[in-house]
Amino acid sequence: MSIGTERSAGAAPRTADLWLRTFRPAPQAAVRLICFPHAGGSASYYLATARALAPGIEVVAVQYPGRQDRLAERRIEAMPELAEAIFDAIGAVSGPIALFGHSMGATLAFEVAHRLEAAGRTPVCLIASGRRAPSRHRDTGLHLLDDDALLADLRRLSGTGAGILADAELMRLYLPVIRSDYRAIETCPPRADVKLRCPIVAIGGDRDPQASIDDVRAWADHAGEGFSFRAFSGGHFFLDDHASAILDLIRAAVRPSVRPAGPEGSALGG
Repeated sequence: MSIGTERSAGAAPRTADLWLRTFRPAPQAAVRLICFPHAGGSASYYLATARALAPGIEVVAVQYPGRQDRLAERRIEAMPELAEAIFDAIGAVSGPIALFGHSMGATLAFEVAHRLEAAGRTPVCLIASGRRAPSRHRDTGLHLLDDDALLADLRRLSGTGAGILADAELMRLYLPVIRSDYRAIETCPPRADVKLRCPIVAIGGDRDPQASIDDVRAWADHAGEGFSFRAFSGGHFFLDDHASAILDLIRAAVRPSVRPAGPEGSALGG
């Protein structure tokens, strides 16, 4: 099954077409990995991941409104509304699914997993990357800061290139997206009492200023069936420096029989 492919001219978009992108269709894959971007991120962050994991795993990347080909759409600043829309879109994805989310994407993946399980569709697993567990939720108020303070936070996290940060025109488009995403994650309702039935794998960077090792380990509070944790060296975007190891971790978590890919099997984000 292919999600998010090109539509014919004039065709009305389906919900799945708006929200989901399949960069490397793998219709024979045993499992589909739904990937949720970080705050300010977009589906294309998982382009290299899709190439690396196919054909054993089909990557389906979520595209939030207000960026890239959805730039003109209203940004959603409430986590429950985002989660409901993505949950509806995932209904078009057939077969077993697993969820992967980085930073804000991890919390959003958790919200979607909770809805999927309530509807009787338990994911294979949830892989939460670089994010405090929902039981450790706190509003840091970043969405209320001025543009200079938001830029300072982006520099602190080291996930945005210096050239991009110095481009005033790009920042004029990018900062409102960041602010909206921060508002969604910081005002997310508390979920300390929610446990999932599916296994949870949590990963984090040992020098992440946004999610300490203890806060990432606390995802164990939400795992009903199984939990594992692994720390990597690095900051908030540690996964960019450990792509090969994290791809292997994904393969092991979602389908133990999936073998490493060929030459493309060493890239994660990008």
